Amino acid sequence: MKTASAQPTRWKCVCSYDGTRFTGWQSQASGDAIQDVIERSLAKVLKTDTRVHGSGRTDAGVHARAQVFHFDAVWPHGAEKLRRAMQTGLPRTIQLQSLRPAPADFHARFAARGKIYHYEIFLGEPDPFTLPYCWAIGWEMDWAAVEAAAALLRGKHDFKAFSAEGGTERETTVRHLRRLEIRRRGRRVRFVFEADGFLYKMVRSLTGALVHVGLGKLAVADVGRMLRDAKRVARVQTAPPQGLFLVRVFY
Repeated sequence: MKTASAQPTRWKCVCSYDGTRFTGWQSQASGDAIQDVIERSLAKVLKTDTRVHGSGRTDAGVHARAQVFHFDAVWPHGAEKLRRAMQTGLPRTIQLQSLRPAPADFHARFAARGKIYHYEIFLGEPDPFTLPYCWAIGWEMDWAAVEAAAALLRGKHDFKAFSAEGGTERETTVRHLRRLEIRRRGRRVRFVFEADGFLYKMVRSLTGALVHVGLGKLAVADVGRMLRDAKRVARVQTAPPQGLFLVRVFY
């Protein structure tokens, strides 16, 4: 009589990482993506190749405080032992914060209901410990203009003008930007973006536009016009990756 094989469990994991030396989240032929590194660690633990599925990709150089991914695996020894076993094979720049069983129909990407990103800016010359994790702007900005532009961007709009070509094709480019906060503390500035979803390089494009408004390179009216026209133009600069952090995924 044959013994029925154990059914795999769906596991939900939350991880953080310093994206400086990685080619982004999504698997690459070079094997240098965060997904690749995690899958290699998982293969050593489970003795079989296992695919992980993230809540979304982050580009090369972008960081995460709470990226979410899931995978299916047979593991009878408990979640914490699996987390520790996986962590042993990972570099210190990738940390597994939590790991637990999830419903069989949970999907890290398709079940997500929203995300929060932070973008860090430093006005002036940052120290060596701040420089790798911010966009250093050498000039003070017109904050009244930045706030006015941010007010135009909040809400539900077609953000096609603020997404980069080459991203994943989607049925709609309409997103609800539920929150766009500008927090200043001395020379440190944090842009907080919360939405039901984000287009390819949308946060970095919005940040680039807001900074250009603050520096007088774009008018507030220009931002409104781009939003209405829903067409990408060369004047929209994509902010550098090192200041961007994925902070939270909502389910």
